[in-house]
Parts: sequence; C-alpha cells; structure tokens
Amino acid sequence: MTVQAPENSSRPGRRSTTMGGMPLNDMPWWRWRSNVRSALHMLSDPAFQQQCWLAGRPEYGDVTDAVYRLVEDTWLDNWSAEKYVGTIFRDAQEAALVDAAVLRVLRIVHQVGADAPVASYLEHQGWPDAVRASREAHLQLAANDGDDPDEPPRSLDVLAIMLRAA
Repeated sequence: MTVQAPENSSRPGRRSTTMGGMPLNDMPWWRWRSNVRSALHMLSDPAFQQQCWLAGRPEYGDVTDAVYRLVEDTWLDNWSAEKYVGTIFRDAQEAALVDAAVLRVLRIVHQVGADAPVASYLEHQGWPDAVRASREAHLQLAANDGDDPDEPPRSLDVLAIMLRAA
C-alpha cells in the first residue's frame, strides 16, 4: 500500500506489514524514538504551540503531525509502550510516562477530531494535562539521551535530515 504524504508532513510514504503480523514500517527503532521524542517535545511546550502551531508555521507541521509521529509507527494507540522497552524505550519508567502522554493526547484527539483547528486542542479542558504528561515523558527521554530538554523543537525538515544522516 502506498500513501502519499502531504508536503512538510512527518507522515511516511509507505508501510510494510511484516514481523509476525506486527504492523511496522521499515524504520529502525532509533528513528521511532526520534519521532516519538519530537512529538512529545512539541506537545509539551505551550510557548511553541502558541508561536508555531497557532501561528500556522508550516515548518513544524500541526497537532495532527505530532500525534502521527507519536503513535503511527509504534502503534502506541493500540498497545502499551511497555512492548518496546529495550528497543525504543530504555526502561519501564519511560514507557509508563509515554503511555500516560499518549492516552491524554488521544482522548482529546478523539473528542475534538483529528483534523480540528489547533485552537480546538489548545482550548480543550484536558489540554493542560496532556501538555503536563507530554512534558514529563519528554524530560525523561531527553535526560536519558543526554539532551537538553529545553532546546527549541526541531522543524520537520531538520528532523528528516537527522533521521537520514543517522
């Protein structure tokens, strides 16, 4: 199956369904971690959300792009991050924090709709909890990778370059 991705989107162009029926694409685990970290970073930063998403800056995608990076390749919308301890996630603590963030973000996505305007997400009563859970997960993953969690999020183009180079 081939899916055409919109320009400046993080959505990949094709999927493979291998590995014992487990739906995967051909992306190595470290790329999955980079995508999850990128999404958590953007979902955890209210200033970024105001300055980039609400302002409509296309180089960062939108809320839907971030949710896609968070759950699509890993299928975290279908099963626990615990499944990836030892590959994408270093330990059960990382997995639990990611699961908490995923559940809060997806609850809002299901309530307001996947392609709702950015303001619908940011004004949702549960958004502060989703931001807080995403921040906790982002801080843990960044610390475990030795990165500064307060660096500004990278654009989709920079993320794509990093993933190709690594």
